[in-house]
Amino acid sequence: MTRRINLALQGGGAHGAFTWGVVDRLLQEPSVEIAGISGTSAGALNGAALKAGLVENGREGARENLAWLWKQVGGISDWRLTHWMSAFFPAPGLVSQSIEYSLPYSFADAWTRVVSPYAWGPFYQNPLGPIADTFHYASVCADLDPAFFVSATNVSTGKIRVFSGAEINTDVILASACLPTIFQAVEIEGEAYWDGGYTGNPALFPLFAPDLPEDIVVVNINPLEREETPVEARDILNRINEISFNSSLLRELRAIHFVQRLIKDGTIAEGAMKTVRIHMIADDDLMTRLSVASKLVPTPATLTALFEAGQEAAERFLGDHGDKIGRESSVDLPEMYG
Repeated sequence: MTRRINLALQGGGAHGAFTWGVVDRLLQEPSVEIAGISGTSAGALNGAALKAGLVENGREGARENLAWLWKQVGGISDWRLTHWMSAFFPAPGLVSQSIEYSLPYSFADAWTRVVSPYAWGPFYQNPLGPIADTFHYASVCADLDPAFFVSATNVSTGKIRVFSGAEINTDVILASACLPTIFQAVEIEGEAYWDGGYTGNPALFPLFAPDLPEDIVVVNINPLEREETPVEARDILNRINEISFNSSLLRELRAIHFVQRLIKDGTIAEGAMKTVRIHMIADDDLMTRLSVASKLVPTPATLTALFEAGQEAAERFLGDHGDKIGRESSVDLPEMYG
């Protein structure tokens, strides 16, 4: 039996390699068909590589495209992403624990807080530009499955904009991944855009379209919960980052729970609104040991570790909840919001 799903891919810098591992494993499951993709920031990069690969060469083409993407990310040498320090801290846990307290990282972090990316003048360049330019947009924008949506934040209005189809291009991908303390805003049709994670990480509502399946698999790379209250300045800032980048997702999940409750109570007639089933693939044990530092350090060792963790998380999901696809949610929204 074919299990049709939508993928909702979060952003989170280099942690997006976890999503690479998840998607790579799902592509090896013949019964799982990806009908829709909503991606933000790193999720938009993953989504573009996935869509183009599927359109051009099927599942194997998508796996090759994703591997190519993260090889390119691992080769970025821009000092603002602190890649040049990574040789001393190759393991993901050590990256977060050691680099955060290193003098070079502290300098780079402080620099981005007090110096505008516009201060570079004519010397400014976005290190993700060459990667985004390389995507085959004829395939990314093709009117073929899976449907693909990319989110960015309008700087002037503070509202989300979801791009799809022929709207998607290099600028849209860069806008979706535009951290405003590091990169200059990306102008599209006369409007400036920042990272989509502030308003939709990722946006779920485009996946409510009638022609898309009811099952949405969220690949979560920002921990929803941390047991300990942060007391160190860096830990506090890191948790603020996680909360802000999860807030839009949590709001949409709450709305879905609210609608499901109204349908169950008979307040809304069954069939009047689409019933959405929510699933989530995550590894909070790993992600809580990491922080914003490892998001900005795309070392091959870190990316490989995250990729393998993503594969294992997808394997666990398929074993524990794969049979619920098409039948029921594997995320207990009543417990989460009850």
